[in-house]
Amino acid sequence: MAMADSKRILVLGATSAIAERWARLRAARDDRLLLVGRDPAKLAVVAADLQARGAAEVLTAESDLADTESAAERFAAYVERLGGLDTVLVAYGMLGDQATAQDDVERLEHGLRANFLSAAVWCELAAGRFEEAGAGTLVAISSVAGDRGRRSNYAYGAAKAGLSAYLEGLAHRFAGTPVTVVSVRPGFVDTPMTAHVPKGGPLWATPEQVAEDIERGIAKRRAVVYTPWFWWLIMLIIRNLPRPIFDRMKI
Repeated sequence: MAMADSKRILVLGATSAIAERWARLRAARDDRLLLVGRDPAKLAVVAADLQARGAAEVLTAESDLADTESAAERFAAYVERLGGLDTVLVAYGMLGDQATAQDDVERLEHGLRANFLSAAVWCELAAGRFEEAGAGTLVAISSVAGDRGRRSNYAYGAAKAGLSAYLEGLAHRFAGTPVTVVSVRPGFVDTPMTAHVPKGGPLWATPEQVAEDIERGIAKRRAVVYTPWFWWLIMLIIRNLPRPIFDRMKI
């Protein structure tokens, strides 16, 4: 039986490494979770792990979240299965490749849809639900890549910039209310999505570190969470570099 203060949590993109690690933290608090993702086999593995870690209940739903057809109906069904809703984590996305996006506009469009358009739809559905209920927590994973357009990843960065701005607007909309909106902006994270990227050095974080930062951000009701924290300073510098200096950098 769930504890009286347990939360009903919807995880969109539940097989992502960051979402999985964060869900483990919530399972240990006896929360109820509905995991949504494209791969039912992976969902089943994650669900079994969370159940073993103490979750009050773990449900799963197979869905391609980048496809927003009938999104409102699907979202309503998720809420009904959970018996209500306290927290939503939007954690899916794709890193993509800048060169591919430049050469293939269909891939460019797919990346923009996955990383921004569809994510904004799910965020808006969650926001509407929480506004109606008078409380709730919406968390979405954006990226430091959205803080300034750079030649190496501006297709991905533009999508994340859009998501960050959308979340900022939602946070402003709910300022002073019991509804919390948290925009999570990770730097380099060692996950399957970055498997092709050379790793190592102090700038890289683990999914566990990011999950813990998300949990602290929720507890403190922070509108923006840079993770690890030092990315706030790094991006502050990058955002404020004069254009002539910035244009000479190979980043």
